[in-house]
Amino acid sequence: QVQLVESGGGLVQAGGSLRLSCAASGRTLSNNAMAWFRQAPGKEREFVSGISYSGRTTYYKDSVKGRFTISRDNAKNTVYLQMNSLKPEDTALYYCAADGRWRGGVRTTDEYTYWGRGTQVTVSS
Repeated sequence: QVQLVESGGGLVQAGGSLRLSCAASGRTLSNNAMAWFRQAPGKEREFVSGISYSGRTTYYKDSVKGRFTISRDNAKNTVYLQMNSLKPEDTALYYCAADGRWRGGVRTTDEYTYWGRGTQVTVSS
């Protein structure tokens, strides 16, 4: 059974940075696309960023382009989200997700097989 555990969230002032980590256990995910989603109070969960199994291809929500960077370390079975220039509107519960398909493309919808429980990011103005 695959487990995803997010960490690195917290409270930060606007303009600050955080680095989220998502550690996978149960089996290697080096052949699976992974992604970060977020859900703010009263809003639907939304795609933030995704990365192909190789790490060569990445996708970002328009509002985070140039500020967030997704990466992965397949040797550590871990994916990261570096978040810079944070804004109050980035406040949300951030989830890590992994696609169950072998070497499938990155999806921007929430059709992922495995999900973590989330880590809270709060950006104060």
